[in-house]
Amino acid sequence: MANIFSMTGYGKGECNDGKRCITAEIKTINNRYCDISIKTPKVLRFFEENIRKILKNNLQRGRIDVYINIEYISESDTLIVPNMSLARQYKEAIDKIKSELGINNSPSLDTIIKFQDVLVAKEAEPDDDELSICLEKAMNEAVKNLLAMREKEGLQLKADISQSVTRILELMEIISENSKTLVEDYKNKFETRIKELLGSNHELDENRLYNEIVIYADKSDINEEIVRFNSHMSQLSQALDSGGTIGRKLDFIIQEANREINTIGSKVSNLEIIQVVIEIKNLLEKIREQVQNIE
Repeated sequence: MANIFSMTGYGKGECNDGKRCITAEIKTINNRYCDISIKTPKVLRFFEENIRKILKNNLQRGRIDVYINIEYISESDTLIVPNMSLARQYKEAIDKIKSELGINNSPSLDTIIKFQDVLVAKEAEPDDDELSICLEKAMNEAVKNLLAMREKEGLQLKADISQSVTRILELMEIISENSKTLVEDYKNKFETRIKELLGSNHELDENRLYNEIVIYADKSDINEEIVRFNSHMSQLSQALDSGGTIGRKLDFIIQEANREINTIGSKVSNLEIIQVVIEIKNLLEKIREQVQNIE
């Protein structure tokens, strides 16, 4: 039995390898598809495709926003590099000036290194393998924490939906019991109404009354709708128990259940049944909204 996951969640992961600290944050909300957005420093962009693979291996649906940050904690990533070609040109230029002016002493090292761009500070070429290992650790930790949060919320959604389904089945039993007397109630009300209009001395045409009742019985028969509705509720419960990626399946089941309960409401005029139909529709709408957030 697989677990149910909400599409809403947050997870954070961090990796410190002594040279750098990489932080990965993942935020997810509901979406019909797997929509991934990644924001990462330029130095880590080479790893974006791997980030997408990690996410798609663990998440099926949802709007997924990923934020990657890198902070250097070691000075070893900065190098001071001499520009020897430029230094030689400065020395040759100074030597020429001194020769022309009859100055004998040679230019000192302190003099040459003070000239612009003789010494250049630049970042060391990053090691992609080291970056990949550190970033993957941060991503895996973030995904693990995200899934834990989504699973916890998924369990809460399952419990709440199951409770609503239990209540809906209780209400459907009320409809089923009341539907058994619909035709008899209609017959009594119809006879009473005719007598009120025509008087008690008027003899009823039994054939016409029978035909009228048969027509009403056919129009108001909701047994098939009740059976199909209960079947949908059974399928919904089974899907919740089986778990996995069931959001779209649950959404379809709720659509079909709504179709049946709307038909029931349109077929009957019994006030008690109509009131129960309204309550069921409210519960179905609540479930529908919750299902939108299930992966």
